[in-house]
Amino acid sequence: MTGFGRAEGRVGGRKVTVEIRSLNSKQLDLGVKLPGQWREKEADLRQWAAGRVVRGKAELTAAFDGVQGQKRTTFNADLVQAYYNELRAVAGTVAPDAATDLLGLVLRMPEVMTTAREELDPAEWPATMALMDQAWKNFDAFRLAEGAKLKAELGERTANITALLSQAGALDGGRIERTRARILARLEELQAKVDHDRFEQELVFYLEKLDITEEKLRLATHCGYFLETMAGEEGQGRKLGFIAQEMGREINTLGSKSNDAAMQKLVVLMKDELEKIKEQVLNVL
Repeated sequence: MTGFGRAEGRVGGRKVTVEIRSLNSKQLDLGVKLPGQWREKEADLRQWAAGRVVRGKAELTAAFDGVQGQKRTTFNADLVQAYYNELRAVAGTVAPDAATDLLGLVLRMPEVMTTAREELDPAEWPATMALMDQAWKNFDAFRLAEGAKLKAELGERTANITALLSQAGALDGGRIERTRARILARLEELQAKVDHDRFEQELVFYLEKLDITEEKLRLATHCGYFLETMAGEEGQGRKLGFIAQEMGREINTLGSKSNDAAMQKLVVLMKDELEKIKEQVLNVL
């Protein structure tokens, strides 16, 4: 969901700059910053941007010549004149010889000076939306380029897990027999007397708990499904996240059942690859 798009143009004789940017996030967190006279359009623009950005911590900003609006200060001439005449009459009665800056006092009186903000000109809005669309196209092109790189990386990480799983499968071939031989050797060292039939029965139960055939099959299936989903239609980010969680469960089970140092090492490498996948999946819509 990382992206950036920018567009500039003239609207109503002023330079307008529009920017759309986003960073990774599981949900949509959209901020909109507009000049004051565009505030009435904020809800429409928020809906417009949300339908396009979909996910991510995003921000849509627009500005006139680097400022957020133009203010215009005006004076109420009639009120200024009225205040001045009244103060001059009071001064002439109370202290006719006093040197007083009556105009300065008047300009500090309430409601003499007002600040007005420019209103939105409806005729300018189509040109403004044209800039919004151009910024979106640039933003979308940026994300498509990032998406191509991301797809290649996720495919590579998934292939690495599949390769490590193949190595684990090769080690699993003699693991059960090695475990059985190790238990028997330990019993001989202890010179323990055990019932042979009961021992074989318990050994079967124990070795069944170490069997990872199902886990290997499910993990391979999840990896294939991950690649298939990634190559499918758009908007699969959350689905890929769910598949990655399932991959993690199978890898954890492999680690708990493997009972073999070499296989444990492979499991650690799988987990490392999966963590990188989970981190990058957050950037998929």
